[in-house]
Amino acid sequence: MMDCWMHEVVSMMEDGTTARIKQEIDSCCSPSPTSSNNNVSILSFGSNGQEPMDFKCGPESMLHSDQTSPGSPDRQFCSSTTSAIGDFGNDSNVQDTVKEELPRRLCLVCGDVASGFHYGVASCEACKAFFKRTIQGNIEYTCPANNDCEINKRRRKACQACRFRKCLMMGMLKEGVRLDRVRGGRQKYRRNPNMQPYQLQIPHSSAQPPQSLDDIKMLDVLMTFEPEKLCVGHCGIDLMNKNDDDQKNECVGTDAQEMLNILSDLYDKELVGVIGWAKQIPGFTDLPLNDQMRLLQVSWAEILTLMLAFRSIPFTGRLYFASDFWLDERSAKECGATELYNHCIQITQRLEKISASKEEYYLLKALTLSNCDIRLDNYDSLKKLRESILSALNDCVLILRHYNAVAHQQKLLLLLPSLRQADHIIRRFWMKVHKEGNITMNKLFVEMLESFSR
Repeated sequence: MMDCWMHEVVSMMEDGTTARIKQEIDSCCSPSPTSSNNNVSILSFGSNGQEPMDFKCGPESMLHSDQTSPGSPDRQFCSSTTSAIGDFGNDSNVQDTVKEELPRRLCLVCGDVASGFHYGVASCEACKAFFKRTIQGNIEYTCPANNDCEINKRRRKACQACRFRKCLMMGMLKEGVRLDRVRGGRQKYRRNPNMQPYQLQIPHSSAQPPQSLDDIKMLDVLMTFEPEKLCVGHCGIDLMNKNDDDQKNECVGTDAQEMLNILSDLYDKELVGVIGWAKQIPGFTDLPLNDQMRLLQVSWAEILTLMLAFRSIPFTGRLYFASDFWLDERSAKECGATELYNHCIQITQRLEKISASKEEYYLLKALTLSNCDIRLDNYDSLKKLRESILSALNDCVLILRHYNAVAHQQKLLLLLPSLRQADHIIRRFWMKVHKEGNITMNKLFVEMLESFSR
């Protein structure tokens, strides 16, 4: 009966180990002249040929054969799977079960099976090699779409720009790549050995944290009511073509005035869009009407600056106020908006450097609306609104950034002071243009411009 059970165990082993196991069983369990005593022999084998499995075989085990089933001897555990050997003979799918129970790390970039931690992130060999090539070759990619391509195991080669962007989003460190093309990492960074592969460092906002972005209700509303990009039309295209001309235009002053007129109209239209967008934010309409107006009057310039910065990514020297209208360094100088241009490109470059996703951008923009320091009639409602937005931002960053969430959220929040500084610059510039009286400015724009001075 013992031989029968052993035959069942051996039949489940890999072909390369079957002969060796049978040989060891015969040498261990068969009687010999030199083993007449009651010593117990130990048989070691492993399911993968590397890790030991301990099985006791000797006279003592035969003494209890009448108490246990021949097919299910005493439960003795395998060190590599912590499954009982006695259970193997009763389960034909045991190997599949063991494989399912084993923890599998997935690549945070494409979702393939991770081969380990590379440059600070659990990733597969393909994404590791892609990131290394990009850094060592100092390669710059351009997305043919909208910089939001889906990156998974099947489509990871479809867009290199979005793949590299996601590598950075997941926390891959450029500093970890050797620039001298010598094998071996630079080891200038350390991963916390006590941290689990997917341990999150920011406390969850609720007892049952969301499992995906679709579960964040605040984000779902913001994505639904995000204002569409503006378009100037043929007059803007004609003006941009003039500015792209290498020859100096004799009517530079006229072109500058036309550009200021278009900019003024764009600001006015975006203000209308922002007011409608703000009223859709859950909790905003719970504020008194006067508080709603004060929040918009205080924060509109910061919100429009953040929209301008995100719209201009990837940054190529142009700030896109509309899909077909932009300012570069030369045209900004002609309009007298050099200070505004320089400050906005700094915000754009910082936003691009931290690889902010569109979901994080939506929530950061809503947080900018609630991030005020003015006296309101119902401050408690504002506090509740701000906490709900921060809670949604926490959950969003946790889902997208995993264990790199804390550092990334800090970088996002550090953009708020720069946006506040942009508010002063924008108001000062447009107040000067308004006093000069060379262009016609719409009533809403003028009222919002004159409403508050911090």
